[in-house]
Amino acid sequence: MFDLMNHAVLVLAQVSTPEVAAAGTQAAAALPLAGAVSQGAQPVAAMADGGQGVLHFIGQSDAVGKSLFGFLLLMSLASWYLILAKGLTQLRIRRRSRKFLTEFWAASSLEQVENEIATHGAEEPFAHLASHAIHAQKHHAKYGALKLEESGTTASFVTRTIRKVIDEETARLENGLTVLASVGSTAPFVGLFGTVWGVYHALLSISMADGVTINRIAGPVGEALIMTGLGLAVAIPAVLAYNAFVRLNRVYLAQLDAFAHDLFTFLSTGQPVADNAPERHGRHISLAREA
Repeated sequence: MFDLMNHAVLVLAQVSTPEVAAAGTQAAAALPLAGAVSQGAQPVAAMADGGQGVLHFIGQSDAVGKSLFGFLLLMSLASWYLILAKGLTQLRIRRRSRKFLTEFWAASSLEQVENEIATHGAEEPFAHLASHAIHAQKHHAKYGALKLEESGTTASFVTRTIRKVIDEETARLENGLTVLASVGSTAPFVGLFGTVWGVYHALLSISMADGVTINRIAGPVGEALIMTGLGLAVAIPAVLAYNAFVRLNRVYLAQLDAFAHDLFTFLSTGQPVADNAPERHGRHISLAREA
């Protein structure tokens, strides 16, 4: 094709003026150069279309790189499972807690509350706390101190029971947060280690190849940086979810502590606390933490 175009330009140059002949000669000289450039660009395009990305990097990496990628994948699956599971659990617990508190303060007596708990069960921390506290108060008033853990007055025994229930509910609410904190703190470093390992092997392969160019360096090194991005993609949701759950648990446990104070006052005196409900459920009371 290029030979035919060169011959056509030379023919035009012979039958034209000298200026046109010079222009035709320059065009004929430029055509082989353009063909060489286009032919040289074909390997670059082929290399760009050869497939570079996460799958290509994992496919050509060694056992260490594949292990790090699998570890990041497992951490991502574990964190997202905990985020979804704990999120749904938090929503269900808070809805049931609001319903129980409304029914508790609308009840005419503790016997009615106890019957409601026995009928529907203690499905959330507030009902669980009320059930154990009422049972502890009645048990100690009827049988006294039969065991060492029941020693002391009825008030002290009820206080220990309330504190024990709050500790159990705190541990239950915080279940899984350690995993989220671990994922959020270690995933970026796992991804960074994968990047360092990938760059190291990429440079080794480049050093043993002939004719080092920027294309040979940029591709493998750029693929190795994918591991750092994957580490950040795993860590960021885990950190945000951990902070959100810690905040929600702190507010919820403060409300449970305030309810424990009100319940203890009602069980000890037979009368509710003097302040109104919004203030009663809004302040933080540390009775359940006392001895």
